Amino acid sequence: MVSLAFAIVVGNVVTLTVFMQTRQVRTPQGYLKVSLAIADMMVGVLVVPFSVYTEISLMVTSSSPVWYQGGTDPSMGGLVGPWQPCMLIGPVFAGCTFVSISTIFLMTVERCVAILWPLHKDHLVTRRRTLFLILFSWAGSYLLALAPLILSNNFTLEYSECSRMCNYVPLWDGVTLPSDANILLLFPVFDFTLLGGTLVFNILSFTSIRRYTRKRKLMSEGNVGVEGGGGGCQHRPSFSDIKAAKTISILTFAFTASFTPIAVCVGNVVGFTWCNFSFVAFWILTGNSCCNVIIYSVRDQRFRKGVTLLFQREHSPTHGEKGGATPPTHLVTTTPPP
Repeated sequence: MVSLAFAIVVGNVVTLTVFMQTRQVRTPQGYLKVSLAIADMMVGVLVVPFSVYTEISLMVTSSSPVWYQGGTDPSMGGLVGPWQPCMLIGPVFAGCTFVSISTIFLMTVERCVAILWPLHKDHLVTRRRTLFLILFSWAGSYLLALAPLILSNNFTLEYSECSRMCNYVPLWDGVTLPSDANILLLFPVFDFTLLGGTLVFNILSFTSIRRYTRKRKLMSEGNVGVEGGGGGCQHRPSFSDIKAAKTISILTFAFTASFTPIAVCVGNVVGFTWCNFSFVAFWILTGNSCCNVIIYSVRDQRFRKGVTLLFQREHSPTHGEKGGATPPTHLVTTTPPP
């Protein structure tokens, strides 16, 4: 858990630093990547360290923390005391998960517009609209994360001995579940709806890319005119747009693969408990928070260049002090002969 928290925080700090120091942050796609990195970093700063602290407390002390009930005493309602840390940590984890999938959905829509209408993307996808959608996704995601507490009095949050995280649990007496226990099904319905929409937009984008690639191949073989073929040449998407669309599709696949096991855990809503599977499912989803920086490093050449410049910048002052008398090469000029 400590290693995962370190990887999540460091990876997303590097991502934020690179984007903040390059022009990518001043584009709609850059804003969306920053939003995704902030959501992932919150998981590493709040969610995982809380689990680390709780697990260490259980190992080094004879008594359990006051918030640790683990579902062993349903009659207690899962929680005791006036306020519990899980009331904060649980919604933060759920909200960050929803922010991640909604941001990936917005990134897919933005790339689809850039691929299908490259001449109009600057008018359709503006920085102001993107910022508004980002704020809306954060507000909507956290309202959804709090929905079980807002819409019902039959739910609480507790630290689970199975998942090692703060989870929603229905308050029941061990015999009958509350009538509104299915409220928790809102979570997988929301995620899979956005993932389905993301899949549709990816199909539209890659269909257009394939059509453009085929036309370019025919043009190179001389089967159509250089400026002919229906006039599609001047409306072709840029190479960077195509590569960004492929990168976002990989982000979508990684998130889908990490979220799908959580959807199976909705069996807990109707009273089933799969302890080992629940642990694996929740921590696979948590581990996805450090995957984005790996995907950027592999797929995005500008991101790799930004990371290289970032680390070179950290070492440059020492080298400059060592050879301070030598002027930079680009400032050295030669005087032409008279």
